[in-house]
Amino acid sequence: MLDISPWKRWAIWIVCALGILFSVPNFFPEEQVAGWPDLLPKRQLNLGLDLRGGSHILLEANVAELRQVRLESLEEQVRAELRQAAGGAIQVTDLGVREGAVSFQLVNPADTDRALEAMRALAQPLGRLGGQRDPEVTLLDGDRILLSPTEAGLEQAVDAAMAQTVEVVRRRVDELGTREPTIVRQGDRRILVQVPGLDDPDALKQLLGKTARLEFKLVDVEADPALVAQGRAPPGSQVVPLAEGGQIAVRRRAIVTGDQLIDSQPTFQDGQPVVSFRFDSQGGRRFGRVTQDNVGRPFAIILDGVVISAPRINEPILGGAGIIQGSFTTESANELAILLRSGKLPVSLEVIEERTVGPDLGADSIRAGTIASIVSVVLVALFMIATYGRFGVYSVAALILNAFLLLGIMSVIGATLTLPGIAGFVLTIGAAVDANVLINERIREELRKGRSVRQAIENGYTMAQGTIFDANVTNIIASAIMFYFGSGPIKGFAVVLTIGIITSVFTAVTVTRLMVSGWYHRRRPAALAL
Repeated sequence: MLDISPWKRWAIWIVCALGILFSVPNFFPEEQVAGWPDLLPKRQLNLGLDLRGGSHILLEANVAELRQVRLESLEEQVRAELRQAAGGAIQVTDLGVREGAVSFQLVNPADTDRALEAMRALAQPLGRLGGQRDPEVTLLDGDRILLSPTEAGLEQAVDAAMAQTVEVVRRRVDELGTREPTIVRQGDRRILVQVPGLDDPDALKQLLGKTARLEFKLVDVEADPALVAQGRAPPGSQVVPLAEGGQIAVRRRAIVTGDQLIDSQPTFQDGQPVVSFRFDSQGGRRFGRVTQDNVGRPFAIILDGVVISAPRINEPILGGAGIIQGSFTTESANELAILLRSGKLPVSLEVIEERTVGPDLGADSIRAGTIASIVSVVLVALFMIATYGRFGVYSVAALILNAFLLLGIMSVIGATLTLPGIAGFVLTIGAAVDANVLINERIREELRKGRSVRQAIENGYTMAQGTIFDANVTNIIASAIMFYFGSGPIKGFAVVLTIGIITSVFTAVTVTRLMVSGWYHRRRPAALAL
């Protein structure tokens, strides 16, 4: 037990040296660390919202709007299915959305069976609900067919939309360049967003609150302006508001949508801020074909149901790239580019709770946590030295190394330190010497039994290790449960506690044994006062 091979000694000291090296950047300002040579580690602990300050926003999905979007999508699917029905297109009238369902009237009652077959093929089974279909297809009065979305289908759509929304929100927040934001889903229809260090919470709200549904549609130049002003459009068209005021009629069917965008960047044209965009290959071909067939006609660029620009097609727009012009500022152009790059939200979000944490409060928490950590280390050190003498000194040295290792590992893995994390850090310091207390007391017992110094030390470490590992395994299990079921600060506490348990066992058992081994082989003591 006291004979440690040279390679193990070197391995232990190298681990300790690396822990110290990777923890050092945390003791210097971020700006100073950025100027260090690339060979040196630069990663620092990420501070959570409660320590660094920032924005806390709770968002809720607008399910009523999602229901309406699903109905409009279903209407388009019904149109396409009726056009492509087996045996030829099925003639219908009065196709539209009414009272939460899509319905249409058959022109020829002889098409009833074909229409029902086509609509039932359109209805998709909900796999998790034992084959139930969504929407439900109903025949009314022998010639009217009704498609009614089910509540189970809506719940499934909400679940899928929320999963996609979390990813879109994450991409938008990441575009702001913030460090370690917290973006988690809460319940069925809410998303919690915490962004440490954000100076402009209003910009975050605007960024997250926009759906960013981008559509390119042809303007209906044949629509009667008087009817358009009344909100009425010809069949196949719709009335859309203009960003600068007024209304315009556009074709319902989009040329291309934002789903086919692969990049967008803010730039300048003739000294004015604009947004450049680029489609994927399929979207680029379709956009080029439509603009080639409609030279001289205007088309509308629609963002979240509002026309932000309606330029005229002077020549075919080939290559899948273009420019969005409008009354942009540099900030609004950059915001639009971020929205388009991150993709549209499948459901709009509403801010239902907002909190801003100032950096002063975080600084006070850091100061209080630092004081608590220093006081705990000093008191534990005094107790260990007074109780165990030389072996207490080794325990204190291991305790300090444990703190460096903990900071170093958290910096390397990019962990976020929160106020509960500081509590976990302090708790780790207090618990770190438990292993040394067990070892030292075991050595005392062995000395009372008349064992030699070597035998007492070896038996003390050997017999205490089982108890030490068992005790810490139970702590890790508790931490794992907190990490799995908790969120935000609770997870931060669990992470710090878990890493602290691992480093404390390493330093308390392995490092102190290395120190004791070196002392014993140098001094060869005949007696030990412990």
